Order: sequence, then structure tokens, then C-alpha cells
Amino acid sequence: MTARADPGARGRGAHPWLYGGATFALRHRLLRAGWRVAWLLLARWTPPPLHAWRRWLLNLCGAHLSPSARVYPNVAVWWPPHLTMKPHASLGPGVTCYNVAPVDVGTFAVVSQGAHLCAGTHDCDDPSFPLRARPISIGAGAWIAAEAFVGPGVTVGDGAVLGARAVAMRDLHPRTIYAGNPAAPIRLRGRRTSREV
Repeated sequence: MTARADPGARGRGAHPWLYGGATFALRHRLLRAGWRVAWLLLARWTPPPLHAWRRWLLNLCGAHLSPSARVYPNVAVWWPPHLTMKPHASLGPGVTCYNVAPVDVGTFAVVSQGAHLCAGTHDCDDPSFPLRARPISIGAGAWIAAEAFVGPGVTVGDGAVLGARAVAMRDLHPRTIYAGNPAAPIRLRGRRTSREV
């Protein structure tokens, strides 16, 4: 019988976040706090059509947004330098972009209202419960529908669709429509049958 670590007991090698400590260095936490204040004061209250202003602020803070990308005022971006948005990409109202790792949103890709892009998880098999950050890539012309969840390390293929409230924890094939939790393929995009409404 092998000994198992007791995550409730402090010991050598225990990570501070297990006991309420910080995961990130103080400098990084201060920079993120500054970013949150800047977004709250300069962008969060702005009318939806002011995409150019919000793009400017995100790019000023290290993001890489195309001049035609659209970000709505109540989007929550965790860390701007990890966000890339190609031409005509869109983050809709209420999107959470927890980009502890890079998140890339492709040309004409749409992330709809209330969707969650989560680039971080924890290793639940490791007693120290470390953060694992893995990038997310959303292909050109893909659609992440309302309140859907895209997990860490997921690549959404070009033209793929993740249906409303679906959960993607694995890569999505191009031009395929997915639904459910976990997301399962329904059919190819553009292949509607006469029996479907």
C-alpha cells in the first residue's frame, strides 16, 4: 500500500495557494489589478458601438487586436497580452476570457454572449493542485454560441460551431456542429437535410 499525500496537512513542498496564498507573483497581480481598474473606469461603461475605443485600450495594455475586431463593454479579459483577435473576430456581451494562457480568436469567429473561454485548470491528481495553463485557439469563421464553455488546450476548427451551453474539453473538428456536455458532433455545417427546421 502506497502512502498518499494529505492535502489538508502543511508540509514540505506544499504550495501556498492550497492555504489561500497567491498563485502569481505580486508584480503580476498588481499589473492585473491595474488592468481591471482601467477597464472598469475607461471601457466597462461605454456604449456597445464604441469598439474602436475598447480595441485601443486593450492594445495599449498588450493585446493584439485587429482594427476590425469587436469587444463588447462587459467582456471580462483576464490578461490582455494573452489575447489575439484577427479581423472581424468578436467577443460578445458578457463573455469571460480567462486567458491565463494565450487565447487566439480567428478571422470572423464569433464568441457569443455569456460564453466562457477558460485557458486554465488544476491538476487534481497532484496533491499540490498546481495551475495548468493551456492555450485556446478558435478558428476562422467558428461560432461559440451563447453560454458555451471552451476548456484549456482546446482548438476549435475553422467554421466549427459549439452550440449554446455546450462544453468543449477536446478539440472540435472544422465545419462541424457540436452540442451537449461533453460536446458531441451533431452534423457537418452546411449539410442541413429537408427534415430539419
